[in-house]
Amino acid sequence: MTDAALGSPALPARLQRLREGSALPLAVVVTAIVVLWYLGAIWLNSGLVEQRLEHPSTREFIDAAWSLERPVLPAPHQVAIEFYQSVFEREIDSPRSLVYHAYVTGSAAVVGFVFGTLLGVLLSLGIVRWRTLDRSLLPWIIASQTIPILAIAPMIIVVLGNLGLTGLMPKAVISMYLCFFPVTIGMVKGLRSPDPLQLDLMRTYSAAPAQVFWKLRWPASIAFLFTSLKVAIAISLVGAIVGELPTGAQEGLGARLLSGSYYGQTVQIWSALFMAALLGAVMVAAVGAVELTTLRRMGAAAP
Repeated sequence: MTDAALGSPALPARLQRLREGSALPLAVVVTAIVVLWYLGAIWLNSGLVEQRLEHPSTREFIDAAWSLERPVLPAPHQVAIEFYQSVFEREIDSPRSLVYHAYVTGSAAVVGFVFGTLLGVLLSLGIVRWRTLDRSLLPWIIASQTIPILAIAPMIIVVLGNLGLTGLMPKAVISMYLCFFPVTIGMVKGLRSPDPLQLDLMRTYSAAPAQVFWKLRWPASIAFLFTSLKVAIAISLVGAIVGELPTGAQEGLGARLLSGSYYGQTVQIWSALFMAALLGAVMVAAVGAVELTTLRRMGAAAP
């Protein structure tokens, strides 16, 4: 008998089993990472512990390795405490608040993401529409990503600084430089994804190029677009953080990482890394929510 014949309670039970089945492997992996992290903290911090304690017991040695003020590798609970204090026990506008630094970096990443998306879509439209651009421009777009961003970021900052553009804009330009590429490639693939038989059918109907685009190519490219956007929004965050490193900025997650490395505050560095990871996950989830809404409005079945 099918689930429809048995009634609706069978489906929630099946979903519950699926959730439980996916939660167990995740819990095992997280537990393994935490255990290895604690063991790695003991191993990497052993040199510092030996310098401070003479003939410690095993318990004292482990406690010292997990409680150093400036460890080589902080223990997970040290990072968790620093993260909690920097997020919930600091004023949002405080220079010691990770929320404030995440806002500064996230703002630049979002602006660069918007500019990169617009640039990528426009380039893909030109490449698909004109074969000359396909042969001349696309190889240069691919070659542009072979330049290390750490090499080009200082030059972008210096040039824009001489033009009077400082603060958010140089970081946004670096983010745009990184994230326009996946959007361009994804949209080119998506705009070319319709089946040749579908294109022949549109020609049979004497459809204008604009009609072919809006009724066939553009709907077919939406799935490719959002897949590219998820990659682009994550890369834009990396670009914003990298853009903060050469400037000696006082604000942003990149500045937080840089100051932590200057003063040997490894716990601060790790908490900033976790905030960057959390911010990236939130931004990707936001793009995913927009994708889900868009696909539903276009009549696609909800996953």
